[in-house]
Amino acid sequence: MATNAQDTQENQQPSQKLQIYSTSSTGVTPFWREKYERDAKKYWDIFYKRHEDRFFKDRHYLDKEWGQYFTGGERKVILEVGCGAGNTIFPLVATYPDTFVHACDFSPRAVNLVKTHKDYKDTHFSAFVCDLTIDDLNKEISPASIDIVTMIFVLSAVSPEKMALVLQNIKKVLKPNGYVLFRDYAVGDLAQERFTCKDQKISENFYVRGDGTRAFYFSNDFLTTLFKDNGFDVEELGLCCKQVENRSRELVMNRRWIQAVFRFSDMSISCFSKKAAIKENLLGQENVEPKVKENTSKKTLNSIEVDISEGLAAEMFGILPSLDSEVIEIKLRDQNFKIDVLSREYQHTCKSTGLMLWESAHMMASLLALNPTIVKGKKVLELGCGCGGICSMVAVRSANLVVATDGDAKALELLTRNVASNLRPPSLAKLIVKRLEWGNQEHIQAIKELNSGGFEVIIGTDVTYDPEAILPLFETAKELMSSNCNGENQQSALILCHVLRRADEQSILASASQFGFRLIDKWHAGISSYSSQGIIGSWFPENGCEEYIPSTASSILYFHVQ
Repeated sequence: MATNAQDTQENQQPSQKLQIYSTSSTGVTPFWREKYERDAKKYWDIFYKRHEDRFFKDRHYLDKEWGQYFTGGERKVILEVGCGAGNTIFPLVATYPDTFVHACDFSPRAVNLVKTHKDYKDTHFSAFVCDLTIDDLNKEISPASIDIVTMIFVLSAVSPEKMALVLQNIKKVLKPNGYVLFRDYAVGDLAQERFTCKDQKISENFYVRGDGTRAFYFSNDFLTTLFKDNGFDVEELGLCCKQVENRSRELVMNRRWIQAVFRFSDMSISCFSKKAAIKENLLGQENVEPKVKENTSKKTLNSIEVDISEGLAAEMFGILPSLDSEVIEIKLRDQNFKIDVLSREYQHTCKSTGLMLWESAHMMASLLALNPTIVKGKKVLELGCGCGGICSMVAVRSANLVVATDGDAKALELLTRNVASNLRPPSLAKLIVKRLEWGNQEHIQAIKELNSGGFEVIIGTDVTYDPEAILPLFETAKELMSSNCNGENQQSALILCHVLRRADEQSILASASQFGFRLIDKWHAGISSYSSQGIIGSWFPENGCEEYIPSTASSILYFHVQ
């Protein structure tokens, strides 16, 4: 077997740098697509629980853009669709005190924020919970009683196939020749461009954000066809572009949105109204009068209204703001750790697997805390430790040296912070954080410079999920493992703790054999024959070991190198 493994290894092509975190864009699976639709209200409710009224800026531009629609004649009655925390309706009533606003949202928490606002008065507002794709507006509002419907960055949160239901619903309460004032995301917006390299596409131009809320990006043709087919004439339509600069971060973001006015007609019209003024207001385009007055030049982030908070802008650029992380507490015997990880609300769409604490890492850290002799006096390497590095931080108390590695830059950034906040000298000086992409010779050489003699113990938790990464994993472990051997009990060991996912155990063992690793012991949760036998079984307490096993699918493989 050893000869065959050696021949196989020699016949392999030279190793190449492996991109462990896939850059493919396969889109959202049917399971998640249905879940996002089914739980849309829940995700927006969580959104307003976290951000309350701090996320979107108050929209004072309605007066500048559409002032003529709010003045003249009798008292205007307005319906704000998707009112959120009231960032549209309160500035509007402050400017036009004679107006009355019906405000609806399908997030109960958002409606409660509106009702508890200091400026909310029953004489000017009526706020209620309503899912416009299901609930009949006539139960809250009299038919043909609304002069103006405002839809500001709201229709984009609705599934494209259900948008017509929303328009049919608002037609029930809109007066003949009443208006819909519309502003929403346009195709080509920076946020959409960022989604293209992630598995967050639900359907054409429809994406899920990291927090589970969704966004559709409109084209002129899609929007005009949608409204025409549902009995609306196009009065105005503008594609608006703005380049916004954050000088402190030396970042520039290109924002694109569509601004339009639609008129409810009793007759279905198959072509644009002759009065329609269709304009594309592009930055830098000469001899075109901009319909949207804000579209004039590049502006700094702090000097312009772009309908979003700086926190969302930071998220678009891939910068994790403080709100996107959370602290979890881990207690292991006499040690307490506070680990900063990506918020659970964002983990389901995050591309990096290293920004959360996996169950196998927690389990292995518990076993190291119970059995410090596993690493006592040894040099330890952790592969793919992620942002938590919990195994490395436990091992460093007994080990001579610990190098915690991961291939993801964001995970390493959080890991460095977690190590600094949880360890104190002399342990802090013995733990080194280093970037390591498996199979990357430059990274491997940098690790060797830290410890030229190799490592007696190499640990990996949940690092076998990607079949393409398994061969580079064992290749890297082989290069960095110590070759010193003082008997079977003192031989260098590779310990893999995981829950099997995309790669089965036989594939893992076959890959290990190719690089000269020999399986010495294995343990599977729930199999009694392994509970008290062998090296791994001795790590668990004889009684009451269930608390150390987070999943019945947990497994541990223990290797020596031949």
